Formats: sequence, structure tokens, C-alpha cells
Amino acid sequence: MNIKVQMGMVLNLDKCLACHTCSIPCKNAWTTAPGTEYMWFNNVETKPGVGYPKEWENQDRYKGGWEIRDGKLHLRAGGKTDKLVNIFANPDLPALDDYYEPWKYDYERLTDSPASRHQPVARPYSAVTGKAFNPQWDSNWEDDLGGAPVTGLSDRNFAGLEAKAYLDFKNVFMMHLPRLCEHCLNPACVASCPSGAMYKRDEDGIVLVDQSRCRGWRYCVSGCPYKKVYFNWKTHRSEKCLFCYPRIEAGEPTLCAHSCVGRIRYVGVMLYDADRVREAASHPQPQGLYQSQLEVFLNPNDPAVCREAERKGISWHVMEAARRSPIRKLVVDWKLALPLHPEFRTLPMVWYVPPTSPLVSGGVEDAKGLDRMRIPVRYLANLLAAGDEEPVRSALSRLLAMRRHMRDGQFQSTASAPFPSLRAHPDTSGVLADAGLTPEQAAEMYHLLAIARYEDRFVVPTSGRENRDDVWAMKGSEGLAQGEMEERP
Repeated sequence: MNIKVQMGMVLNLDKCLACHTCSIPCKNAWTTAPGTEYMWFNNVETKPGVGYPKEWENQDRYKGGWEIRDGKLHLRAGGKTDKLVNIFANPDLPALDDYYEPWKYDYERLTDSPASRHQPVARPYSAVTGKAFNPQWDSNWEDDLGGAPVTGLSDRNFAGLEAKAYLDFKNVFMMHLPRLCEHCLNPACVASCPSGAMYKRDEDGIVLVDQSRCRGWRYCVSGCPYKKVYFNWKTHRSEKCLFCYPRIEAGEPTLCAHSCVGRIRYVGVMLYDADRVREAASHPQPQGLYQSQLEVFLNPNDPAVCREAERKGISWHVMEAARRSPIRKLVVDWKLALPLHPEFRTLPMVWYVPPTSPLVSGGVEDAKGLDRMRIPVRYLANLLAAGDEEPVRSALSRLLAMRRHMRDGQFQSTASAPFPSLRAHPDTSGVLADAGLTPEQAAEMYHLLAIARYEDRFVVPTSGRENRDDVWAMKGSEGLAQGEMEERP
């Protein structure tokens, strides 16, 4: 058993407003330097659609992530020989137009224009070339189904469905998908980097870029199946989401989670067995990867795990945070949160609670009505479970059972009872039993998903780095990671 600590995040898609309040503080904090104009470490996409960059889910085009060949795990883009052959011309990269050419507006034309008969216009001009042009795409071009009847036809999650039928006006559906780096247990970007600049921190699993080692080969960009590693066209170095590690080290959540007005994000730690990662990622069937990743996680209440963690030097407050982790509750205990495209075999650590949706033909919201939901279960399964509908149906059934149970309990409670919705009402209708839940679990789920306090949503232990590193003895920026005040070996 090789115990490791991993920071993780869960996002409840049932509550996402697509307000982009998560994206703006991330942008203002981490990507304001020249060359980062087009980078969005956190962005919110509207589904159906092809996303940002265009068709990022299409690994037939980008060759990201891993695959099984001859019974073994291999990078989809090929090994060292393939990279050496194409090292000066990586063929699997997204083009700038797949992201978008960053632009500004000629506001001086408005402020300095002389008197004339016509209103002056501030035309867009490229931040790269400085020439005027007409924008054709950006990180949020498909917002609220903008252009979905056209771009939605190329959405990979319609596999097994008739895309055109679901994009007709009377049948169309919409959901919002916030995305950031997955900080995977088996990151393809780290394995793809020829210079060793990409690395996964041992103490919390956050994946970073050592700027002094990066040589701009960009194999990390093509290797990441989620396309959350970016190339700075000014510095010729790769950059990516940091999971706001300076805040994490201080026991604070990421900026995107802290600023989320919908309170859809949960941040915490998980324990996992690093010796079982390759085995889990090598499951022969894509539909089995979800369950195989669950088996990698360790129970922080297990005495054997506690003894091994103590031997490994994992501090008591990290173990306590692992026991209280909302991530473990949502992912392992209740199995409500699912990984984004587990078929990429990176074992991602940003998970999603699938959204419920209204029934298109009426009826009771329960497990029997899942096939009448506005958002097809098959679509969600392609997005979150490699096409396996069973985990999605299970999660949705539990969410609907909790909703109905708490609603019935609210109506049946007496008016004099204080906060009746928070009490564990008896399961009079049997909906919880059918979903495999107890009234106590339903009440706890309701508390965490609906009205949880700050300290319940974010359980982040401090790292105690001030006791290990002599910051005054550091020699400057040589050998420093992306924004990190620490020398790496």
C-alpha cells in the first residue's frame, strides 16, 4: 500500500448558473501576462456543443489521453520514438483558431475621433498580429445554445443518439459544464512531456509546470485530453491551472470555488493507493474505469490505512480532513459524483454530480421517469461514465429520491417543528429504500447539496510548508515552478 494525498473537487451541475463568476477571478489572478490572453484555466461551456477548444473531446483528432494496445497502457499519441520524429512539428495540436485569436477593441477611435456626421466604431483587432479582423470563436461562443443547431451536431456525447432530433426547437435541452484541469491520478500531460517539466506534487497531487525546464515542445498540450494545458505564445512555455496551490497550502479553497455564487463546488482531500493507479487505468473495458478508480481510493477510517499513513508521515490534520472530506461523501459513500470522460484513462479528480431535468411528458419525478427527462440519460452517460448508463441512473435516482423525501417530509411536518426539512423523516413512501438510501443519509445529502456551510463544502488542510522550506535561502527564480516559490529537484 502506497498512500498518497490528492486534492479533489466536485461540481454539482444541478445548480450551475453559467454566471462565469468562477472564471473571472481565475483569469484576473493567473492569466494577465502577455501571451495568456486566450487562456482560461477555468471556463464554463454550454452543452450540447463542441466546447473550447473546438472538439476537445475528439481524441481521434487530438490523440490525447491513454489507450490499451496489446493489453498494455500506452499514450494515444505514441511513445518516445513518435515524439522524437515529430518533436519540431507536433501534428496533434489545436490551432489558435480552435481556441480563438485574442482581440482588443480600438477604443481610441471612440475617444479621439474628430467631429463627424457618423458615429465612430471601435473595431476589434488581433492582440497577436495587431490587425483588424472579425472574431469567429472564443471560450464561450456557444453560451446558452448560441449556434448549437450547427456546432451541436459535432458533439461527441450524442453517440448512440440522433443529434438532430435533440437539437430541434421543441426537443432541445441545455446544461452548463464548468471545466478546469482535472489534476489526474494518471496524468497524460506529465507522461507526454519530453523535458520533465510537468510534474505531480507528492504532497497533494496538484499537477504543475516547471517553467525553467519547459522547452516548448507542447506535447503536454496535445497529451492532455481535456485540453487544459496552454502554450504561452510570448514566453514559449506551457501554463495550466494551479489549483490555486498558494491558497490550498494556507487551508483555503481555490478561487473558482470560493467565488461560486451558486455554491456548486466542493473541495477536499482523498487518500489513494498509488500502487494501484496503473492497474485501475488499464481496465480493459472503458465502462469499467469508473468502478476501477473507486477501488483506488482508501478509507481514512480503516485502522490499517491509518497506521500506514502514520508510517508515511501524513499528518493527523490531513487524515482528519480526509475523514470529513465532502469529496469522499459525494464520490465514494453516496456515489453521486462521476468523473468527466473516464475513457481517457487519466483517472481525473474533478468530478460532477449529473443534472436532473424536467420530465418532457409529465409524471412523477422518480427512477421510473428518468427516460422522460429533458436531458437524455444516454448523453450524460457518454459525458460522465464512458457510455455506461447505470452509474448515471443510480446517481439521478438518489437525487430524485432525496428531493421527493425531503419535500414530503416538509409537507407532513407540523408547523411548530423547528427546521422540519433538516430532520430525518421516516421513509413513508419507500422511495429512499428503492434508491438504496436511509433517511439519515438523505438528510445529510440534502444538507451538503442544498444549504451546506462554508466549512462543510471546503475541507482543506494546511500544508505546513513553512516548517520544511527555508524561503530566505532560495536563490531566485531559477528552477521555480509556474508561479511557485520552491526549488524542485
